[in-house]
Amino acid sequence: MSRRERVVAAMRAGQAALIEGFETADGEGRFIEHRWDRPGGGGGSARVLEEGRVFERAGVNMSVVHGERVPESLARQHPAAAGKPFFATGVSMVLHAANPYVPAFHANFRYFETGAEDDPEALWWFGGGADMTPSYPFAEDAVAFHGALQALCLRHPGVADYDAWKATCDDYFTVRHRGEMRGVGGIFFDEISGPEGGDFDAELAFVADGLGSLLDSYLPIVTRRHDLPYGERERSWQLYRRGRYVEFNLVYDRGTLFGLQTQGNIEAILMSMPPLARWAFDVTPEPGSPEEASLAFFQPRDWLGAEARASTTKGR
Repeated sequence: MSRRERVVAAMRAGQAALIEGFETADGEGRFIEHRWDRPGGGGGSARVLEEGRVFERAGVNMSVVHGERVPESLARQHPAAAGKPFFATGVSMVLHAANPYVPAFHANFRYFETGAEDDPEALWWFGGGADMTPSYPFAEDAVAFHGALQALCLRHPGVADYDAWKATCDDYFTVRHRGEMRGVGGIFFDEISGPEGGDFDAELAFVADGLGSLLDSYLPIVTRRHDLPYGERERSWQLYRRGRYVEFNLVYDRGTLFGLQTQGNIEAILMSMPPLARWAFDVTPEPGSPEEASLAFFQPRDWLGAEARASTTKGR
């Protein structure tokens, strides 16, 4: 099989496993499939679950697209790719739970290649990551989530770099006009080795393992939190924090920009938006409230350091 065929097979297997895992966790909701074709070449499968028992909206999308010219945003980043045909595939997912105590979750793994499929000098690279966005953060959840991502990286020495990718994630998922992170971070990498060349087999193995590890990193947190009682106050704060999610996706997210520039399916691109959100003028949480305490979580923190681990005994 070609490089492209191997990556597509890994992405399809990952999408299927994730859909099965999230449906099992929800217990009632089911993913509906929406297939789409891209006018310039290729298409994808948007799989969306709405109004489930646990998830208010969950999407696990896969795309396989190609075109005659590399999109402008990537050509600026990689001048050597400018004007060349391209191929791209990936799996992306976003989950927004009904219970305000369950964090939102996002992850994607993607592959990009320029030139003809059989071109020995084609440029190629993998990108991706995973991050978590709670409205009411718990230190033990952040520590567990980052611990799972670090373990994933440690299984692939020479390919993955948790410390560097965590720092990149903290910086990338910052809502700069607000001066805060979207959530508690995770890992993020634009390119594992860059288009100059890397170890394709090792990088594909990492991506396949990454897709397979997402359920183990997130679902235990869902299980701990989805039955916690909440009321109108917690729901209102959740919707307000979702506003930050929307602001980031529409202003800063490069994946959204890439999808729009490549004429991707609009419904699939904007599937990442929460089904409901709110904005209010100059919101200031009550001093000493859980809402005020949550704000301290939305700044870079070493979640696997001794101080962070000790804080898990104190809850939020």
